[in-house]
Amino acid sequence: MSTLAKPPASTATFADALLTPRSIALIGASSDQKKNTSRPLRFMRQHGYTGSIYPINPAATEILGVKAYPSVAQVPHAIDHAFIMIPGKHVIGALKECAEKGIRVATIYSDGFAEAGAEGQARQEQLVAEAKKLGIRILGPNSIGTANAHTGGVLSVNAVFEMESLIQGSISLVSQSGSMMGSLLSRAAARGFGFAKSVSVGNESDISVGEVVDALVDDPQTHVILLFLETLRDTGTLTAALRRARQAGKPVIAYKLGRSEQGDALAQSHTGAIAGNNAAVDAYFDAMGVMRIEMLETLFEAAPLASRYAAARPGSRSMQAARVAVITTTGGGAASVVDSLGLRNIEAATPPLEFLRHMAARGLNIRQTPVIDLTLAATSEQYKDLLEQLLLSDWCDAVLSVVGSSAQFHPQLAVKPLIESAKPDAKPLAVFLAPEANESLKLLQQHGIAAFRTPEACADALAAFFKPVIEQTDLPSGSADLPADCPGSGNFTEVESIRAFAALGIQSAASQLLQPAHLQHAISYPLVLKVVSRDILHKTDVGGVKVNIKTDAELKKAVPELLQSVQGHRPQAKIDGVLVQKMEGHLIELMLGYRHDPLVGPTVLLSTGGIAAELMPDYAIRLAPVGLSEAHAMIKEVQHCKLINGYRGLPKGDVDGLAQAIVNISRLACVPGQPVTEAEINPLFVQAERVIAVDGVIRLKD
Repeated sequence: MSTLAKPPASTATFADALLTPRSIALIGASSDQKKNTSRPLRFMRQHGYTGSIYPINPAATEILGVKAYPSVAQVPHAIDHAFIMIPGKHVIGALKECAEKGIRVATIYSDGFAEAGAEGQARQEQLVAEAKKLGIRILGPNSIGTANAHTGGVLSVNAVFEMESLIQGSISLVSQSGSMMGSLLSRAAARGFGFAKSVSVGNESDISVGEVVDALVDDPQTHVILLFLETLRDTGTLTAALRRARQAGKPVIAYKLGRSEQGDALAQSHTGAIAGNNAAVDAYFDAMGVMRIEMLETLFEAAPLASRYAAARPGSRSMQAARVAVITTTGGGAASVVDSLGLRNIEAATPPLEFLRHMAARGLNIRQTPVIDLTLAATSEQYKDLLEQLLLSDWCDAVLSVVGSSAQFHPQLAVKPLIESAKPDAKPLAVFLAPEANESLKLLQQHGIAAFRTPEACADALAAFFKPVIEQTDLPSGSADLPADCPGSGNFTEVESIRAFAALGIQSAASQLLQPAHLQHAISYPLVLKVVSRDILHKTDVGGVKVNIKTDAELKKAVPELLQSVQGHRPQAKIDGVLVQKMEGHLIELMLGYRHDPLVGPTVLLSTGGIAAELMPDYAIRLAPVGLSEAHAMIKEVQHCKLINGYRGLPKGDVDGLAQAIVNISRLACVPGQPVTEAEINPLFVQAERVIAVDGVIRLKD
């Protein structure tokens, strides 16, 4: 008795099956064009997909003129990618059939999973576990799908693909929001932007944003990668992908929700309250070389700027503002964009006298002002010459052309100098069109020139472009160990924190733990008196600190007063004793914090210190660990630190010691297993010849 040969399995790589499938199964496809489930087949026929499409529907023999099959098992050919559009309760069964067929990737449009609450989360976990057992990768569930504009392979129900034709381009989009993927594609298409790939990750239960980015790095049609993010997941995979993208010269531009402070408990320390997740995400993107933008439309408008001038992005942190030469034919339009630039620490550069003389010798007289205004003062040829000379000059970092009403009514005239001028790749050129001028915008886009519809978006893109990429070459090496007698979880007392900081190389003020009945000590007066309890992180809040104790008699009186106050505020707290600490002087007080951020991992923060730390945010934050060079950059970033760096003749502090302290606390990231959740020294006193910790806490994972 003969047996039928098993149909062939897909031979596509993961990336090809995900982004460029040659054969597609549409599970749950419908011939009812009023239903979303009819759209993928209709879209692919409309946009010229030349691969094989297999509609799967047990109730139909053909759908929209294409032969249908009752199950994927009945398809006699290999299938690279399945798009599952059936009720959630049937998805696991369909997934098993896909795995038996040898399908590499399945996108699940079906909902009713993690987005639907606890029961849905349980269903999703079961789905992922089954997929791992079967060896098939899942995009979604609750994914609106993917699209390849170059092949017409639209595995999506998003109505944006109703458009008459797909504009092919070199931008690829990865979105955690399916609806926003469609919105961005439609906005971009209206401006003439073409896309290569678009991917909605849905619930991101299996295939992550990082894996999609990694696949796009190797995609020859993708030159710029855009991210629309609601959160960060699987940061390790994303980090590796972003580093590969940077090495490959493929810029990544991100729009991430969550800039405003949220009401969740970010942390028990000041560090989390000051920085929060958003600042940590900023630090993460800086370290990865990602351009994070603030305005949605900038996400695609910045793509030509990022792509064309990727090599011109600053590669090291500098406190000097970026300098932009502004040339305009509309004074008001230029003022609006210059104002927006100034809010983002970008300077409208005034041309030096030498440049004015140089241009006068070429037949064009301009004034020495921050904006070079050519309204009714120059021919098209002179405008082009000025533009080229600005792009060759060494006194500005970029050139911004602000075009007035001619952009609306005479697009060829308005943009002709911009298109025809010689544009070196070493210096960015950007354009802001003051009027609503879609034809000019499209014309500039066709020639790869970054053009912006609003002054805010223009400034947003330039600020993101000129935010330096953090490149560290002197990271500390080796692991860091906490003292063996420290607790294995929860809060450290201040005494235990002092020992841990000492193990890291951070000096603390001389101190001694006492019991209320035995107050003899060897610390010289004046003293600071503190309660010691792992149940109390913020001692000042409960009256647990007394300062400037000058004698034994004052100490004897202060101890019961302090304990009475603490017990009144926190009667359940276990008190280990009281700490007497030498009262130190300082030039300035700072806060030095470490936090294992739930989204991006270990971070280190330097800010103003004391009880005002949260009231007057002035801080610098980086991913941890950091090296000495980046620690010094952090010090320069904190305005308060100018007071110890020779500001107006004030005494200088131990800046080198401060930088070393930043490096040392950042090494908590190197503790094996990364058990440290938070650590904080507040205040950290900077003196003329040393840096000394005065108060500190450490928290381990519970």
